[in-house]
Amino acid sequence: MCTAIRQSGGASKTFARGRSPGNRIMSKRILHVVSNVAHYADPSQPTGLWLSELTHAHHIFAARGYEQQLVSPKGGVSPLEPRSLKWPHADAASKAWRADKANAALLAHTARPDEIDPAGFDAIYFTGGHAVMWDYPDDAGLQRLTREIYEHGGIVSSVCHGYCGLLNTKLSNGSLLVAGRRITGYSWVEEILAGVAKKVPYNVEQQMRERGARYEKALLPFTSNVVVDGRIVTGQNPQSAKATAEQVVALLSLGAPAHV
Repeated sequence: MCTAIRQSGGASKTFARGRSPGNRIMSKRILHVVSNVAHYADPSQPTGLWLSELTHAHHIFAARGYEQQLVSPKGGVSPLEPRSLKWPHADAASKAWRADKANAALLAHTARPDEIDPAGFDAIYFTGGHAVMWDYPDDAGLQRLTREIYEHGGIVSSVCHGYCGLLNTKLSNGSLLVAGRRITGYSWVEEILAGVAKKVPYNVEQQMRERGARYEKALLPFTSNVVVDGRIVTGQNPQSAKATAEQVVALLSLGAPAHV
């Protein structure tokens, strides 16, 4: 599968959290964000975390020896999007994750934002699924984690609808994190083609543009597309999860981009 990678911003030589005071290499730490929402506005229509958006990234980070933790707006259970568990969306990685009891426990017992010290993480990664359109955008706890991780030199990343979590995050100077930044995420065309445009609460692509983000998307829907703008890494859709995580790894390995 071909992935479009659009990148801007140079990289510094070192990453602030790369070494301990004793100059020992430290393991990077990734904070995954997942949803607590289990259905659309109509309770009879289930939704939740799109599992592969977590499992593909988790696998990439685990292969590098990174420590990983899950957080959700309310803590506790993160429901799964039923469609993500069926063919053709449920791949080997997703099936293996569900078969592992330890992994299942991670999704049953996620932390709350107020239980997380953002100073301990090198990157935050927002997973998607339509569920996040309800509980990500206005969650003050997630906004605090995102702001503090970014402002201490960390990476902010998202995949698919995960960019809903970036919509309203403001930096300490009061500016929106996404204003003027190159961003991608699930497009309105993809919402229409997926048959859910009438079920979602808003057009997140439009919302991003209204906040001053420079939204970009692939020419072909449902193809892998990743945009890197400094220390903000965003993937367009479920097909982009692996490549998004790989770009986060690249930044952590080579050093965080210097421009903010």
